Amino acid sequence: MVNLRVQALHVHPVKSVAGTAPDEVAVEPWGLSGDRRWAVVDGEGTVITQRQQPRLALARARPLGGGGFEVSAPGMADLTVEVPQRGPLEPVMLFGKKIETVAAARAAADWFTAYLGVPAHLVHLDDPAVRRPVDPAYALPGETVSLADGYPLLITTLASLDALNALIARGSHPGEGPLPMNRFRPNVVVSGAEAWAEDGWERVAIGDAVFRGARECGRCVVTTTDQTTAIRGKEPLQTLARHRRIGKSLAFGRLLVPVRLGTLRVGDEVRVLA
Repeated sequence: MVNLRVQALHVHPVKSVAGTAPDEVAVEPWGLSGDRRWAVVDGEGTVITQRQQPRLALARARPLGGGGFEVSAPGMADLTVEVPQRGPLEPVMLFGKKIETVAAARAAADWFTAYLGVPAHLVHLDDPAVRRPVDPAYALPGETVSLADGYPLLITTLASLDALNALIARGSHPGEGPLPMNRFRPNVVVSGAEAWAEDGWERVAIGDAVFRGARECGRCVVTTTDQTTAIRGKEPLQTLARHRRIGKSLAFGRLLVPVRLGTLRVGDEVRVLA
């Protein structure tokens, strides 16, 4: 009998910045509590990710009570960032779409500008219930998402990572493997599944929460970035292109949308309902 369990949970308070691995976390309609409610923005009002600034991987955000966080990075003094008071909304661009946000305090702008070496400031998604809908091609009415790439949660499995690393070992760049799971920045990591089983998960229960599987997760250049050095390589994209092309996506992991809220805990049973 298959025994699927939550092996790890991950919350990333700031988009593209390293986060934390809590033992338990609440599920909100737009994602895990505190996950990707903040983003770094450039001088033109466009969200910055590791696609443009790999060094974001070396910064780390630790959640604090009330929605704030403490950020640290090599060569930088730690900074505590509080949720801004509701004020004028600031439109920012994320993947070509406008999202209304609220600017954080000036100290956060100074910190990220100094760290990245380019003009930057920090914004907060104040009301995810109304600010950003899930892609209508894959959404049900009323579904919304935080500042994640497009969907509330990403689930991956240890078996699929092992299978991918085996393919990398036989490929053109074996020295780049094995890759750790942090390359894929998931929210939920599952043990006990067969490799690639998550491709077919249409409805999943974890603890007392239930999710629907929206689609496969198409991977980008961020996965080629070593999250401990910010150095980029070729993998896993070259191997995914050869072995894991689903439609237009180089797929690893599955994107989920909550349909019943609850709390997730490491060790929870994962039940595939459909």
